[in-house]
Amino acid sequence: MNLISIENITKRYSEKQLLNNINLGINEGDKIGVIGINGTGKSTLLKIIAGVEMADEGRIIKGNSVRIEYLSQNPDFDPEATIIEQVFRGNSEIMKVIREYEKAIQNPVALAEVITRLTSAMDAANAWQIESEAKAVLTKLGILDFGAKVGTLSGGQRKRIALASALITPSELLILDEPTNHLDNDTIDWLEQYLNKRKGALLMVTHDRYFLDRVVNQIIEIDTGNLHIYKGNYNYFLEKKLEREEIEAASERKRQSLVRKELAWIMRGAKARSTKQKARIERFEKLNERAVDIANDKLDISVASSRLGKKIIELENINKSFDDKKVIDDFSYTVLRDDRIGIVGPNGIGKSTLINIISGRLESDSGRIDIGETVRIGFFSQETYHMDENLRVIDYIREGAEFVSTADGEKISASQMLEKFLFPPNEQWAPIGKLSGGEKRRLHLLRVLMDAPNVLLLDEPTNDLDIETLTILEDYLEEFQGAVIAVSHDRYLLDKMAEKIFVFEGNGRIKQYTGNYSLFKENEIIDDENNTSNDYSNKNKDVTNKNLDLGDKTKPKKEKPLKFTFKEQKEYDEIDDIIAELEGKIQDVEAKISEAASDYVLLQELLAQKEDLEKQLDEKMQRWVYLNELAEEIEKNKRR
Repeated sequence: MNLISIENITKRYSEKQLLNNINLGINEGDKIGVIGINGTGKSTLLKIIAGVEMADEGRIIKGNSVRIEYLSQNPDFDPEATIIEQVFRGNSEIMKVIREYEKAIQNPVALAEVITRLTSAMDAANAWQIESEAKAVLTKLGILDFGAKVGTLSGGQRKRIALASALITPSELLILDEPTNHLDNDTIDWLEQYLNKRKGALLMVTHDRYFLDRVVNQIIEIDTGNLHIYKGNYNYFLEKKLEREEIEAASERKRQSLVRKELAWIMRGAKARSTKQKARIERFEKLNERAVDIANDKLDISVASSRLGKKIIELENINKSFDDKKVIDDFSYTVLRDDRIGIVGPNGIGKSTLINIISGRLESDSGRIDIGETVRIGFFSQETYHMDENLRVIDYIREGAEFVSTADGEKISASQMLEKFLFPPNEQWAPIGKLSGGEKRRLHLLRVLMDAPNVLLLDEPTNDLDIETLTILEDYLEEFQGAVIAVSHDRYLLDKMAEKIFVFEGNGRIKQYTGNYSLFKENEIIDDENNTSNDYSNKNKDVTNKNLDLGDKTKPKKEKPLKFTFKEQKEYDEIDDIIAELEGKIQDVEAKISEAASDYVLLQELLAQKEDLEKQLDEKMQRWVYLNELAEEIEKNKRR
């Protein structure tokens, strides 16, 4: 069933045309990812569909019963509202009832008849499910104190509250603009599962490529004001986009060949005397007008780095606390010339603190940092607030350097580098404040690289950067002659770039793994299942390096015949019954949650129980997959 139709929509900002006469239909069950270079109009398209902005031309046809819920990149907040009030901030009748009820039960002097009336209203509106789901979602997003004032929270926490509000508000079309920004890796995994189970259509802008691959069934690419629609996930999009570009390139080559022939005929002095000759000249003019822009602007990062000596960075017994919270506890590490380190962990645990200490922006409480004389650190920060909004784009880059050497020795100007970074001459003289969030990030990246660093510190580099910029940044990092340390929640980047993973585990502990992100997750599961040592890196580093088959990073080599251990055989025999038991317990708790929706204290206990049971079930399901795959391998070996 069609939910909304977009017909002939056009949108301009000053002289820049973002959307050019586009058409789109969104149907029930569509899960659409919108991609494109920063500044091409992705967020603008979402705002127009959500009704937040008006198009210059065209119309949007929406069914009367179709409800749209929209999460912007920069949601509005009431700093005096509590978290639960902010989550239920919608104007629908059901949200008003929930807000009144929540306010009443948190008021110690609320009249019994008021609570009774509101309880009846909650029953009539069938609002209990939404209320309990909201609290469960907030808990999953790491928000536990529902009565805290929004104004006291960090920007990341406020974004998660806005996400929770969008997820639990009933709607036929959910629109999300960069929902994974400010979320840690485990929360992104949970959000993937939530959106896959959610009924209704989804339209979102995201640059998380694993997220696009696992959630969406349709990709829309915005390119020079036009829409290209691909009926599949991100991998499908990559295949079909390559096919489309090859077809367009072949058509353009054929057109150019015809133009050359017609031009040669005209240059010979063709006289436009006959109707036939006139028609031929008109055909030449039309061929000229039909030029296809197949040379799409491609971001080119080829900035040279400076020479790096033997000594890079040495960290010895680093400690850091904020008030009573220890975020780094006695951490030591020697950075190597070609290190590729990814740093992961929950939000607020201290990842950016470590990067800031290494860069010199923050002092440790104790310990020693020794930086080599030849080291030039390039720091790509998570925020762009340090950029002067009134400064012109070209002046911001010239503050770093007027000229820069490329990797192949060519010297180019700041203006030429800006063009390589997709800032045409007419945009270079605009103030930074007029750029989109993604364009500011791209500009900040160029400024960092203009200084020719030989050690790169990247703090959430994928936030607000488009996929094309990310792809070329990853290629640049592969060729970069120096160390790279990146805090990131982008699993795709960590798999492509990282060769070591530092995991912040809480209380200042930092655990080290060898390999990329996927290998770390596999080793983490094995550690949990077999109750192995907490210091994986020290005791298993040599084993990891010697025994992993580089052709298949998921399985260690085994010279002995493949078979279950006694413990594994017992677990394999019992695991189906354990899973069934856990599923039954979850159903029982869900039934109790429905009955206890009006008992706030009991509800919190039941939600915690459910979360614990779901975690146990998830672990057992992962173990079930492993054991069954192992059983199949054992059976194959027996038949050989």
